[in-house]
Amino acid sequence: MKIKLLFLLAFASLLASSGQIMLKLGADRAQSLVQFINPRLITGLLLYVVSATLWIYALSFAKLTVIYPFTTLTFVLVYVFSYFILKETINLYGIAGILLVLSGLYLILFKGSV
Repeated sequence: MKIKLLFLLAFASLLASSGQIMLKLGADRAQSLVQFINPRLITGLLLYVVSATLWIYALSFAKLTVIYPFTTLTFVLVYVFSYFILKETINLYGIAGILLVLSGLYLILFKGSV
C-alpha cells in the first residue's frame, strides 16, 4: 500500500471520528430543534463532509477493498476519543474488540490480496 494513501485514509478516519465526537458534544442536552443548531454540531458536520470528500478522492485511484476497511479505524478512534474526551468508560471486552478490529484491518490491508 502506498504511504500517501495510508496517511490520506488515516486522516479521513481521524476527521470522521472527530466529527462524531463533535456531533455528540453538540447534541448533548439539546431538547429542541433550535438547540441542535450550534457550533459543535456544525463543526461535526463539516468534519464529516471533509472526511467524505477525502474518501471519495481516495476512491478515484484505489480499490474499494482497500479504502473501505479503513472505516473500522473510525470505530476504533471514536471508542478511544469517547474515553478520553467524553469520559465514557471502557472495559476489557472493549479493548479486546479494538485489538480484534485493528488485527482485522492489518490482515486485510497488509496480508490480504488487496
